[in-house]
Amino acid sequence: MSIAEGMLAEFMTQAPVTRKFLERLPEDKLTWKPHERSLSAGQLAYHIAAVPTGILRFVGNNPAEAPESFNFPEPRNLEEILKAFDESVQVVRRLLPGFSDAAMKETWRMNAGGREVLAQPRAQFLRDVMFSHLYQHRGQFSVYLRMLDVAVPASWGPSGDEPPAFRQKAPLAQVAT
Repeated sequence: MSIAEGMLAEFMTQAPVTRKFLERLPEDKLTWKPHERSLSAGQLAYHIAAVPTGILRFVGNNPAEAPESFNFPEPRNLEEILKAFDESVQVVRRLLPGFSDAAMKETWRMNAGGREVLAQPRAQFLRDVMFSHLYQHRGQFSVYLRMLDVAVPASWGPSGDEPPAFRQKAPLAQVAT
């Protein structure tokens, strides 16, 4: 199995779990914030949904120019968030397998303002930003759900509201193909 195929397998295992978290966001709470400096629940959910697409397209350039700022759009509805996530799944399925092991091991560089700010293997950047970053925000989002008194889905193990997937009677929802 190639590096990219292994990453794709992990992503496709976690995609239905992530979608389940996003589906739980009450539509009337999109603009809710736990703190004035926090993203709104809708902004955070949309960020989770869009990260895979943005990162995979970004890492295709070498070197890549770091964004000057980050935009966290306020989605109009839950459907917009779920559509962005389903599109991300399709982009990952299409683009990730195109990276050979040599490309994954290649030193990938990011510049900001004409100077190099990061140099690491492309696979490490994907691990850090497309996976760990996504998991970190999914955990953050679980706190938002808890604060909104919404049942938090199980992820790797049980949540306070449900058992892990292997103990549930119904299988996880399928991500759009």
